[in-house]
Amino acid sequence: MLRILAIILFLSACSTIKAPSNYTFKIIKTRNFDIASWQKITAPNQPYKIYIEGDGYAFNSHGQPTKDPTPRGTLVRELAFGDNSPNVIYLARPCQYIKSPICSQRHWTTARFSPEIINAEYEAIKQIAANTPIVLIGFSGGAQIAGLVATAKIPLNICQIVTIAGNLDHLAWTQHHELPPLNESLNLESYHQQFNKIPQIHYVGSDDAIIPPHLVKGFVTNNAKVITVDGASHNSGWQKAFREIWQIQCHTPQ
Repeated sequence: MLRILAIILFLSACSTIKAPSNYTFKIIKTRNFDIASWQKITAPNQPYKIYIEGDGYAFNSHGQPTKDPTPRGTLVRELAFGDNSPNVIYLARPCQYIKSPICSQRHWTTARFSPEIINAEYEAIKQIAANTPIVLIGFSGGAQIAGLVATAKIPLNICQIVTIAGNLDHLAWTQHHELPPLNESLNLESYHQQFNKIPQIHYVGSDDAIIPPHLVKGFVTNNAKVITVDGASHNSGWQKAFREIWQIQCHTPQ
């Protein structure tokens, strides 16, 4: 039944990517949301790599909020499904693929990083990995989720954070684009000191107009590694960095 549901969900997202046979679709139940995930766990006592999805299809081409934030792009799933590490998780955001009763447009617009969203992602990661070391990889708004999960909650065993086109300071981001602030959301900027203590690598796209590289470079400290991917825009051109990201493990030197 779950395999059939997974196929339906992929089709509903207008996706052409299929989960490999060694990945299992699982719904993670948290206090307020059911969260979609695809999981490959072959060595439960070894570190986990958890890929966190971006904001998804939150707005249409006219800038209006959609009724369903399920991502149409496949970047994060391509990364997760191509990773040969023993334990790999693709973790969706609340209201993507699965609509919990609480879901409303605010949860993928002004409240996309609200306490209830962060709590749900934290609960899901805790259920998956418990106290085992974790590498968190966040794309776009998923980078903000990764940072807040790692700093605003009771600490998980995060050995490394990796971001791709990461929205690390959404206030600076909305100001840059002259957008209304996400006034129902937590912001990683409030936990900057704690965030700086975590080993981290940030990938930025040279042609990314959504998250320009200077926004990431202006947020992180000199201790963080920032890698520019030439020719990458926000949603494309990242494949040349895939192999490097797949090789990142908890023991990766900084």
